[in-house]
Amino acid sequence: MSKILVIDDESWLREMIRLALEQQGFEVIEAMDSAEGVAQAREQLPDLILCDVNMDKAGAGYTTLAKLRENPATAAIPFILMTGLADAAGMRHGMDLGADDYLPKPFKVDELFATVQARLRKVETVRQEAEKKLTLLRSQISLMLPHEMRTPLNGIISNSEMLAESASSLDPQTIAEMSQEICQSGQRLERLIENFLIYAQLEIVASDPQSIGRLRQAATLHPGEVVQSAAMAEAEKAGRGPDLILELGDAMLPIAEDYFRKIVVELVQNALKFSDSGLLVRVRLKNTPDDVVFTVQDDGRGFTTEQISRVGAYMQFERRMQDEQGFGLGLAIAKKLVELHGGELSIESEPGIGSTVTIRLPHVTVG
Repeated sequence: MSKILVIDDESWLREMIRLALEQQGFEVIEAMDSAEGVAQAREQLPDLILCDVNMDKAGAGYTTLAKLRENPATAAIPFILMTGLADAAGMRHGMDLGADDYLPKPFKVDELFATVQARLRKVETVRQEAEKKLTLLRSQISLMLPHEMRTPLNGIISNSEMLAESASSLDPQTIAEMSQEICQSGQRLERLIENFLIYAQLEIVASDPQSIGRLRQAATLHPGEVVQSAAMAEAEKAGRGPDLILELGDAMLPIAEDYFRKIVVELVQNALKFSDSGLLVRVRLKNTPDDVVFTVQDDGRGFTTEQISRVGAYMQFERRMQDEQGFGLGLAIAKKLVELHGGELSIESEPGIGSTVTIRLPHVTVG
């Protein structure tokens, strides 16, 4: 049984809505003003809220909506504004605050039912889609995560066991080498787990339009600095500082700095991993009239058209030929992040020639 909260200062209207909805099998909660409505929403967590725009004072419905959208517990509850003054400016303001629909007054009972049912059906569709994605994600994790974890875990366990059993008979250089292998395996395992958690989070966000909207409210003010620090760190870590060529402009991006840094790290890491030492990796950031373009180009192994078309969360290029660290999850995370922020990621590649990954992100909207 769906629970609906009705917020309106006119008792007769609340009564009419309550009786009509209860006849359809809904549970109805009533509130007479904004303060009571916010309190009831936070306590009862209804499946849907019907709220008058102008109650004890003009625009009180907007205030109610804004307060509920600020609270994580109530931010995703479908919210329908009821008003006798459904002008374009007011409707636009409500939608900007996160309203899901408008119900113009006066309305007939069948119009009330249709609006409520349509909104609840949409919520159910989104929920079912999220469940499908989570089921797929659980399946992928159960199939791939144990295997991918086993390699670094074997390195950690075997080396630590040998150190525990034979440390007294090992020379300092051997102990240092084994300790280094344990450290590298631990770092690989940490990155693997981090990427799985990030990808799972992004899959959940992708199923909720409101979460996507909140994601796009963040910004990276100086992406050129982010690219420079992240790319240079990856090149130094790989011992290939001289191979890195940076050509960086600067323009604000509609993406959180941590997420943009993640994209840079994954793409530069891939370029270094799939190209040999001595071959150049070119990283460019360019501001154009239409968008901001970020590219990472290498002269390495390259990929076939079929491999590029199969870019996904749990696929690694040439897995049988080469036991590379990682298996494509980082690239899938970058692609997912770019798309969630209204951009696109494309790959141009030719086996034996190299690859270019291009990201296009929209300009930050001011105002």
